[in-house]
Amino acid sequence: MNRWLKYIIIALIIAIGGTIFYNKVYIVKSTFATTKPTRGDLHVTVRGIGNVDAKNIYTITAQSGGEIENIYFDEGQWVKKGDLLLTIDPVDLPMLFDEEKVALSKAKHDVQTAQGDLESLKAQRALIVVTYKRYKELLQNKYVTQAEYDKALSDLQNIDAQINASRAKIASAKLEIERLQKSIEAIGEKLKRVKVYSPVDGYVISKDAEVAQYVLPSTPIFKIVDPKTLWVVANIDERIADKIELGQIASIKLRSQPDIELLGNVQRIVAMSNLVTLEREVAIGFKTTPIPFYINEQAEVNIKVAKYENVLKVPLALIETKDGEKGVWVANSDTAHFMPISILAQNNEEAAVSSGINKNTELLVPNAKNRPLRDGMKINR
Repeated sequence: MNRWLKYIIIALIIAIGGTIFYNKVYIVKSTFATTKPTRGDLHVTVRGIGNVDAKNIYTITAQSGGEIENIYFDEGQWVKKGDLLLTIDPVDLPMLFDEEKVALSKAKHDVQTAQGDLESLKAQRALIVVTYKRYKELLQNKYVTQAEYDKALSDLQNIDAQINASRAKIASAKLEIERLQKSIEAIGEKLKRVKVYSPVDGYVISKDAEVAQYVLPSTPIFKIVDPKTLWVVANIDERIADKIELGQIASIKLRSQPDIELLGNVQRIVAMSNLVTLEREVAIGFKTTPIPFYINEQAEVNIKVAKYENVLKVPLALIETKDGEKGVWVANSDTAHFMPISILAQNNEEAAVSSGINKNTELLVPNAKNRPLRDGMKINR
């Protein structure tokens, strides 16, 4: 009797264990979630990774050599066109400028004085000419001596020499005025160069010098970005880059703001591919400039290269490859079957299907916790 009781207890334990296994393990591993295809528009996108850059980045350089006197802006600040960015010590240029202006005033005064003297000499010559002509006639009639005539001639020659000297003095003074004007212009231009102004409304992304630092002409001081030309330069695989065209709409996600989708469009397609990476460079401009922004920040772009309207769509995660064919697992009553499909187009999330299934097809959703699917396998839903 005790033996039969033992057998009954063992049988009960096996039955209970089998039931638990069936309900907790077998049924769970054979139970699959299902879904159905949807109908709607499919946007085909080309994905790329790139960095924030700009079409117009201005390198602001020192226009003259010298010691930096003041710097008025720093990295991360906005500037307006015409803002004074920095000044360089002009040393003795202001003093030279003033001296040349004084010399110019003196030269102009000398010209006026010489012109007055010239007019006076011309008036004197007119009188001397009258005297000379009269003495010349009188000499012919023997009414004056040769010595008196010679003196009259000498006076005329002397006044002519004075007039010529006065004219030469005026010409020299005018040349000096011209020289001084050019010198003043040159010094004025040098004085302008000790002040550096912003050529554009923009954002300072780098400052490469400090106050009291000595710089040479053309030494880079600032880099300023024109925010209206901000874009993402992305690298796209050559195999899919030919689908990209100028003006196509794109979405942009910055690494610092992964949950925010920014809109943009394709603004440049570089004509040469990279021989090493076999990628093509594409620039996607921002529709609205993100504030703040950081040059060289990594960004992900998705360019919409095509749109398929009112198509049958399935999640890309449900598509598998079996025996070289793409397809999906479908539920046929209580068994699983692999159904080959024809894919019209796809993006990173969905695929448009042209044949193989319809809108009522019940699709099985594979799960790593379930048993691997195979044709004819019993399933629970």
